[in-house]
Amino acid sequence: MSGAITLLSCGPGLTVQDLGRPGLASVGLSQGGAADPLALFEAAALLGLPAPAACLELAGSGARLRLSQDHRIALTGAPREARSDGRALRWNAAHELPAGAVIEIGAAVAGVYAYLSVAGGIATEPELGGRGAHLAGGIGGMLGPGTALPLGPDPAPGTAALALPLPDRFAGGTVRLIPGPQSRYFDAETRARFAATPFVIARANRQGATLDQDPPGAPFEAALAPAGLVSEPILPGDIQITGGGQAMVLLAECQTTGGYPRIGSVIPADLPRVAQAGPGTALQFRWITADEADLASPPEAQILRALRTAARPAIRDPHDIADLLGYQLISGMVRGDEQEDA
Repeated sequence: MSGAITLLSCGPGLTVQDLGRPGLASVGLSQGGAADPLALFEAAALLGLPAPAACLELAGSGARLRLSQDHRIALTGAPREARSDGRALRWNAAHELPAGAVIEIGAAVAGVYAYLSVAGGIATEPELGGRGAHLAGGIGGMLGPGTALPLGPDPAPGTAALALPLPDRFAGGTVRLIPGPQSRYFDAETRARFAATPFVIARANRQGATLDQDPPGAPFEAALAPAGLVSEPILPGDIQITGGGQAMVLLAECQTTGGYPRIGSVIPADLPRVAQAGPGTALQFRWITADEADLASPPEAQILRALRTAARPAIRDPHDIADLLGYQLISGMVRGDEQEDA
């Protein structure tokens, strides 16, 4: 262990998260994990890690935290104002902070889920192969003030700070959709109307996001579904149509089986865009083929390589350098008349 990070104050919805617990659906536990897993890959690229580590997920509200030892951190996900001991911290970037540093993270500027990652990872004891909380499954829970979380050792202290461009997945937009095994229960006209319909997020949590048509329209109906549809395995990204004709996109902590018919499934690459859409955010769906979905959803190792390539050295704003006058900004001097003679 290499020190700890202590929560001085925080709002509701702060949890430890990682990439979840795959392979347990047969015993009724969905994979879970970070609502926006791409943010964990961004943090791994910024911190030079071989894979994403357990981190803190902040849902909506802010937090104040203190590091007990020198450590590198990365701030990713939904952008927020952040400071450490009066100095502004760039979002989607890595920072090296000293022992005793207090980190202040404000409410979301856009999106929902923000992430604070540390280079050594949150080093709590794994449970069922993961460290993240699975609220629907009763594993772990929300964290409160006074909680001290152990950290693993920083694998590369002193590494130059990196930054990534801010992504555009925090304001809704177009979400790509592929047909699933139950899409055939909806006729071609209904599937086409679904893609042509503007939606807004009505309400959402880590289990799913319920959508409203904007403006309101006729409910969607699985007119071709057999009576008494049997429950089948379901996955994050599946879009269920409720008995009232309303669409719901399943997210990280969805149940493992369901009986509502599914019109299609959001591709993994676009699911973070849905998870990061707060109430009232506009979404539009677009059908694509399975081949197009494969091209849009590369393997995790490829995603991490691409993010590492995109990361650039972070340039500090002089306004945020408290000891600016202590740096040697000018070396040597010349006399003006010497320049005139020359």
